[in-house]
Amino acid sequence: MSKHTTFRNSSKTLLRARTAVVVAVGLGASVALGTGAALAADTTSAQAQLPAFASVAALDDALNAQAETQLKVAAKEKAKAQQDAAKRAADARKKAEASRKQAEAARKSIDAWVAPVAGYQVGQPFGKAGSMWANKHSGQDLVVGTGTSVMAVHGGTVVKAGPNGGGDGPAYGNAIVIKHDNNTYSQYAHLSQVKVSVGQTVTTGQQIGLSGSTGNSSGPHLHFEIRTTPNYGTAVEPVAFLKAHGENL
Repeated sequence: MSKHTTFRNSSKTLLRARTAVVVAVGLGASVALGTGAALAADTTSAQAQLPAFASVAALDDALNAQAETQLKVAAKEKAKAQQDAAKRAADARKKAEASRKQAEAARKSIDAWVAPVAGYQVGQPFGKAGSMWANKHSGQDLVVGTGTSVMAVHGGTVVKAGPNGGGDGPAYGNAIVIKHDNNTYSQYAHLSQVKVSVGQTVTTGQQIGLSGSTGNSSGPHLHFEIRTTPNYGTAVEPVAFLKAHGENL
């Protein structure tokens, strides 16, 4: 082998060695760079995950706050419903009590006896003797002006009504007799007007006529009697009778 050949082979060996070194260095650099890139990627991924954890915590707080608000609203609605129910119950009790009182008042009104006129002055009493009467005075005179409203002292049915004392004689003028449920009769005489008719049902305090001075009368007044029958001659003392039934003349 010649020296030229030996030199050429040595040069090739040296070139291959240098190339191997360069490749090794390059591979090392690539490995290093790769490792750095992977580390950087892992760090970035971890940083990206942090806001996600923070968002979940905020959402949890928001849900808790919403739930608490809903509970408060529900509690208020329940309290209002209870208040409304209590108010309705109270209103129902008041209504029932008002109805009871009204019914009681109606019952008392039915049972009550009242004065036949208002704003009167007491005139000639029952049983008085005098030239004005053929016999003793058979009723109680209540002095009022002509046209004063005359009321039924108690509920009942009209059995006499009209002129000539409704059939009891001209001395009474225009008169009315009412039969009551206890077989007592009340009479109203010397009226200027009669506003009811025979057979008509009247209630306690109902207007039945207007006062006047018809018949045997010395001036405007109401002649009032309580009788045991519808006819003249059966009168009883009217003031004591009404007092026994809760009304004072």
